[in-house]
Amino acid sequence: MNTHNWPLENLTPNQKILADYIQKNMTSILYSTETEIADQLNLSNATVSRFWKTIGYRNFKDFKNNLKEHIEISPANKLENIMQQVETSDLQTQMLKLSTHHLEETLLHFSSENFQKAIDALVMSKKIYIYSPGPSEGLGKLIDFRLSRFGLSIHYMPKSGHEIFESLVHLTDQDVVLIFGFVKLHPETKVILDYSKEVGAKSIVMTDCLISDFNTTADIILFSSRGELWEFHSMIAPTFLIENLIIGVGKELKGNSISKLEELNSLRSKYKDLLPR
Repeated sequence: MNTHNWPLENLTPNQKILADYIQKNMTSILYSTETEIADQLNLSNATVSRFWKTIGYRNFKDFKNNLKEHIEISPANKLENIMQQVETSDLQTQMLKLSTHHLEETLLHFSSENFQKAIDALVMSKKIYIYSPGPSEGLGKLIDFRLSRFGLSIHYMPKSGHEIFESLVHLTDQDVVLIFGFVKLHPETKVILDYSKEVGAKSIVMTDCLISDFNTTADIILFSSRGELWEFHSMIAPTFLIENLIIGVGKELKGNSISKLEELNSLRSKYKDLLPR
């Protein structure tokens, strides 16, 4: 993984979008022009041109020269480049390739340290609060369903508005908040993260941004690729990461998770005539 030391405190919202795009496309950026980057992100050429000095370089050429010295060529980089050249009328084949790309990119930027921290935080928490608005609702429901089976205490938070306060008022320093924060930091997410920090609760954010305000506001960041802003947003990689979290938590709980599942099976058997599956 090639990680640039971005001066987040000095970047404007548009510059953070630009930094995130560059972080995700470290190899292909070497073959891009400023105009191509500006067109891809719907930014002005001037915004892109001014960006390089903000992050400590004379110009785009200077940035490229520095990048060439540190670039890491990996299978994921090669896959990304070849996929940009492939076109097909076969929808299923094309979507399979895109899904593979998202999984590869997620693993390319995967942090084993953050992943283990997330598992430890979930296992050690008194209660897990889940905030999954919009299209991430299914992800929240999935991890809610699976972790509840292990005997963990889960609270599913309202999506928006003042009802969020009804959940936050019960948050303590023994709890964890799991947030799905794709694309940008929404007002509700900002409130949840701010209050979590105030009471000392751990915050885990799953996001599709490598560079964003989440980097400075959340305790643990889990990146999963969903495509760029202008692309169809896939949930393949986020689901992959969630399923890995579930298995990781189950392994940490060991006997307790197995015991709860055996108890569930006993309940089903006991009442199978009244509540058949």
